Amino acid sequence: MDHNFSSMSRTRECQSGISMDLFLHISLIPAVRNASFNMRLITVVLSYLQKRAQRHAIDHRLPFLKGRFGIVVPLDMIGSLSNRWSYGFAFGAVSSNVFLLFSESYIPFSVPAWARAIVYFIGALEVGLVYFPFFACLTTPFKLVGALLGLVYSLCWIIIIVWDTFTCPDGKMLGKNQKVIVQMPTILSLIFLMGRFIYMLVKAVRIRLQLQPEEPEELIEQHQMAHVKRLLRKTPECCAQLSWFQRRVYEWDPCFKFPNRIIGTAIISLIGLYTMTLADYILSDVTFDQVEKWKITLEYLATSCNQTEALGAMIPGLEEFLVVARKSWIATTFFASLNSVAYTFHILVCYRKHLKRLWKGQKGFLPEKFHNPQSSVSVASIARYSGWQIAFTLWGYLIVHFVHFLFALLLAYALVLPIVNGRALQMLSNLGTILLTIGIVIGLLILQVVLVQVFFLQDKMSPTDKQKPLALNNRKAFDCFNYFFFFYNVVMGISTCILRLLSSVVVGTWLVSRIDRTIMQRGYESMDAGYSTWIGMIFADHYHSNPTMVCFCQMLVSNTQEKQSASAYSTFSNTPSEPAVNSRARIRWALYYTLLRNPRLILFRKHHLSSSTPDSTSPPSDTAVRAWVMASQAQNTQRTLPESTVTPAED
Repeated sequence: MDHNFSSMSRTRECQSGISMDLFLHISLIPAVRNASFNMRLITVVLSYLQKRAQRHAIDHRLPFLKGRFGIVVPLDMIGSLSNRWSYGFAFGAVSSNVFLLFSESYIPFSVPAWARAIVYFIGALEVGLVYFPFFACLTTPFKLVGALLGLVYSLCWIIIIVWDTFTCPDGKMLGKNQKVIVQMPTILSLIFLMGRFIYMLVKAVRIRLQLQPEEPEELIEQHQMAHVKRLLRKTPECCAQLSWFQRRVYEWDPCFKFPNRIIGTAIISLIGLYTMTLADYILSDVTFDQVEKWKITLEYLATSCNQTEALGAMIPGLEEFLVVARKSWIATTFFASLNSVAYTFHILVCYRKHLKRLWKGQKGFLPEKFHNPQSSVSVASIARYSGWQIAFTLWGYLIVHFVHFLFALLLAYALVLPIVNGRALQMLSNLGTILLTIGIVIGLLILQVVLVQVFFLQDKMSPTDKQKPLALNNRKAFDCFNYFFFFYNVVMGISTCILRLLSSVVVGTWLVSRIDRTIMQRGYESMDAGYSTWIGMIFADHYHSNPTMVCFCQMLVSNTQEKQSASAYSTFSNTPSEPAVNSRARIRWALYYTLLRNPRLILFRKHHLSSSTPDSTSPPSDTAVRAWVMASQAQNTQRTLPESTVTPAED
């Protein structure tokens, strides 16, 4: 009664607060403006500044538009590598309202059950429209206007959320300062965005005043350029001594950057885990308190009724179970959260590892059916990945927490409680029996392998061989061995089958949030929708952000536009134009050097291809021999000639 009264009093005291779900709904109405600033106004201004690449019929009817009112892009999920942390914290600012979509209070009216999916879809569009200016102001090429509009918009949101948080800090479940704890990641993300917009504004003003040069727009990034340079080196760099953290935990690569999609997904996942852990702690505490009240009711029934002796005998065990379950659940909350956070960072490591393998052309770590995914599936995976990864992380936390809780209960009842209750000897006796049974089973399995290794395999063909060949010896004895162990292995197969099922369930539930690893059996990987999304996403990133391919495209763009100023590609080759004779000599020297290092390419030269027609009598093997002979002669000539004659391109 007192608790209900206090909650009602807190509700009455918090009438000065702002209902964030109601504010989210009315913020889309044109009549409502956030501090005299509206989301639609920002979008219209940025669209007016953006010119369309192609002219349409409306441009001929309204020539004064001059191709304006183009499409405003919120962010590039594929190729953009700038402002990655800014986009990540923009997603962090959105996270509170993304989680609000799952609550019942978000819908101000009742809807039928079949229409909830449509309502959630409309709510997702609503959240995207409300937070659209944050991303648009970061992406727009008009940095001065974008920084100014983004600064004002983020400042408005900070004022609104801080006012709502500190005027009504308490909540119904967590109690005192609930909103301060829950909304702290959102407030910090908005403060970071405001600082980023201030930095963009100062930088844009300095560029406008010509106090700072404007950065050229190029296809290739500095880290991609460094990666290609590292590939072109004849000898690898001398690696510096790695620290303990780099050897055991994570070794960073300066030639690799995570795209903004991955950074934003990781930040929302961490904020979601923070919120989910708080909600888990609150709800579990409330649930155990309610069960305690039911226990008190059962005790009252047991003492008031004489016929409930069985119920009275059950109450001490129930009380002990509630104490153990409460402590186990609270203890495993920390381990489940730590496990999910580790998975979030481990997925980043796996993303880098898988992408670098694809850059090298290695696909052996993937199932064979995923070596060439469909283009439509890969592009759709880009859009699906972030949302699915966040959902998998949150659901994985709950499932892993439940698995940890079961293991904690098993450990408590098998080891801790017998020691506390003075039954340590009985516990050790039971434990010894179980371990002895398992040891005998494992020993018999090892015995079969040892007998085969000693008696039923032929000797090594060479002393340097690591193991004996797969060739049977003593066939008759092996047949007897196989016959008598046949019946024992039938019994062993039953327990092994159960163990296999339990292991599959435990590992599958433990790795449910690992979208980079399939939990299905080999051959059924396509049934794992999360893993299929991961494969499609890394292939799309591989084809659109391969540093070697981007470097080649930068070369084509630089040569086409004939840029006079130095570009990022100029660090690879910035040689001035040369006379035709000298250029021809350099081409011949490059051809000679290439064929010298790769003699098999001689087979693919034009005159060799013409000589290897169907009328030719020389087989391909003779042509290969001639190619190797020519290469060896060229190498001998290079060793005997003076240095001045070896480098004709320098003459």
